Amino acid sequence: MKSTKIKLLTLVGSILLTSLSYAQEDADNRSNIQEFTPSKLLRKGQWDIKFFNSIYTQTRRTDENSKSQKIDRETFFTNTTEIFTGVSESSRVNVGLVFQVRANTYGGAGALNVLSFEDNTTDARSGLTTIAPSIRVQPFKNVANFSFTSSFFIPVFEDVPNAPYLDKRSFFWETKFFYDKTFGGNKWQIFTEADFGFNFGESRQDADPATENVSERFANNSLFLPLSAFLSYFPSSKSTVFVNTQQAFLIGYDNPDNGGNNFSQNSTAFGLGGKYQLTEVLNVEASFSSIVRGHNFQGLGQTFSIGLRALF
Repeated sequence: MKSTKIKLLTLVGSILLTSLSYAQEDADNRSNIQEFTPSKLLRKGQWDIKFFNSIYTQTRRTDENSKSQKIDRETFFTNTTEIFTGVSESSRVNVGLVFQVRANTYGGAGALNVLSFEDNTTDARSGLTTIAPSIRVQPFKNVANFSFTSSFFIPVFEDVPNAPYLDKRSFFWETKFFYDKTFGGNKWQIFTEADFGFNFGESRQDADPATENVSERFANNSLFLPLSAFLSYFPSSKSTVFVNTQQAFLIGYDNPDNGGNNFSQNSTAFGLGGKYQLTEVLNVEASFSSIVRGHNFQGLGQTFSIGLRALF
């Protein structure tokens, strides 16, 4: 288990070091990683395609008293593909589609075993799980570095009773608010994100274990609220390194007296990463984060991510 974690950390670190070693100073020409932050919208006819992969793996989790407990390794792979295009002359409205593919393994399997994409009813699940039509809006004409993205995630995977957890069995409406500020001669940038996500669906207490996967309904009728902040430094116009932190809350809002869901969690995470502009169109990103505390059956694991973005 330790060797797997070391290999994943080495991969992320190698990508970051390679990005910095090949970076070339170009202060007069802002690259896409400087110009097109998540806060900045596309011009009409412009396209943005992002292919992002992450592996979250955990061997510890809090119990009902929020005390850390050792568990058999569980690993969760997520591929998120986002496709957006600009549709307004003012560059203030973008539309797009987001879809996710997931693969999970349980029972102590090695973290990289998740990339086998097995699907069974004992210790592994995989498949296309959600599709989400999305819209991005810059609400204030004179504040170009503030925007929001609203997406409605629709579950499309099969409901398999008594199978391991694959994804949330809910309709999920998520709105992300973005704001960034560049300072220090374009060398530094602060980026903040606030998400408001609502899970709609059948309560776990109302699910039929004979025909439905009860575990995938744990978050139904709840509010998901992650708050994130990133501090980035640009060694050159083509490269950046960053540190980040996130505080996330899952708040059940159903009335438990009526059989509803009153499940809640919260967690704190810290991370680091980097981006490098490969060509005028493509840039690559790698990052690592660790959940350092949690409440109420919250996993205490690490996430290793790598992504490729094309902007044209």
